[in-house]
Amino acid sequence: MDRRAPVFSTHGCRLNAYETEAMKELASAAGVEDAVVVNTCAVTAEAVRKARQDIRRLRRANPRATVIVTGCAAQTEPETFATMPEVDIVLGNTEKMQAERWARLAPDFTGKTEPVQVDDIMSVRETAGHLIDGFGTRSRAHVQIQNGCDHRCTFCIIPFGRGNSRSVPAGVVVDQIRRLRDRGYNEVVLTGVDLTSWGADLPGEPRLGDLVLRILRLVPDLPRLRLSSIDSIEADPALMDAIAGEPRLMPHLHLSLQHGDDLILKRMKRRHLRDDAIRFCEEARRLRPDIVFGADIIAGFPTETDAAFENALRLVEDCGLTWLHVFPYSPRNGTPAARMPQVDGRTIRERAARLRDAGSHAVIRHLDAQRDRRITILMESETVGRAADFTEIALDRPCPEGMLVPVIVTGHDGARLSARADAS
Repeated sequence: MDRRAPVFSTHGCRLNAYETEAMKELASAAGVEDAVVVNTCAVTAEAVRKARQDIRRLRRANPRATVIVTGCAAQTEPETFATMPEVDIVLGNTEKMQAERWARLAPDFTGKTEPVQVDDIMSVRETAGHLIDGFGTRSRAHVQIQNGCDHRCTFCIIPFGRGNSRSVPAGVVVDQIRRLRDRGYNEVVLTGVDLTSWGADLPGEPRLGDLVLRILRLVPDLPRLRLSSIDSIEADPALMDAIAGEPRLMPHLHLSLQHGDDLILKRMKRRHLRDDAIRFCEEARRLRPDIVFGADIIAGFPTETDAAFENALRLVEDCGLTWLHVFPYSPRNGTPAARMPQVDGRTIRERAARLRDAGSHAVIRHLDAQRDRRITILMESETVGRAADFTEIALDRPCPEGMLVPVIVTGHDGARLSARADAS
């Protein structure tokens, strides 16, 4: 009978996608065949519902395969998936990165394989064992430098899926980025669950800014270094120095803001207030005038009044946000926010739509301001690239993926810029 390579399906964040690539390598090394692996997300109840739906679809498409469910939802509620008739094995977030677990799934394994393999993730203290060289496309690579979270925001289940914060040592990170640069990558993105907590568990308690400056110093031929999402209240002085003085650190920061009303922020158990977010954006823009901000904002958090929502809406202008990720609140079992007085669904949807509309207008203002600029873009495909500030740009002629190309901006279509190659 013909054997087939495993099928992988990834839900949720960029870190999950990174870890799927690591699992592919582990499964290949172990000789795993005829398997379906679903890497789940636990961030909302809707994410869990979609994972269950995907599992049923994949089982229908692969009736003879071994269905393996892993990821954050498998970690936080393994029984939800273990009781599904379509599921054969449930792996926790730690177990999915262990070579010996994959060896037990190989065709020649003769021992017993437990259907549920989920241990206490809060006991995990290490995160560097599954580093891979070059998740992503030929254009950019993502490097995981941190996992887990020590904070307990009232809406978030992720710490219980990822465990406490733990950092990859700086030397390991630098060595990996050197290898990626040697393989031709022009851009590296540092990623993690709570990126600005990097280093707190390492000797000497270095900060994220220290790591950024070290990477740029020790990998001098890396053209672009980018950060994924940061918590602005935890931005350290060295990181601000890097923003001000390191042109190879990209002028784009995605901020974990979540809201713009002080009372809601306190009920979320966030570590900043509205004015903290505004001051950070003003200071970062003073240091780097071309910086562009994205942000996560939740619409309809429990107890959110009309006035509180208006404060969240005004934050788009007050912080000068451009790229918005708007999340309509949905209660997540096991979180304190799920026990708070809820906003009705229709109001949540209306508020989310207003936030998205404000985001769309902010994008158009940003695109309007780029006309006739000379910039350099990183090609993500033959005809589409990204500017340093993460603006998507359609080029007038094909160029190799992964190449850095100087262009002149000619216009936009409301969502992305258009440009011609700069021959000067």
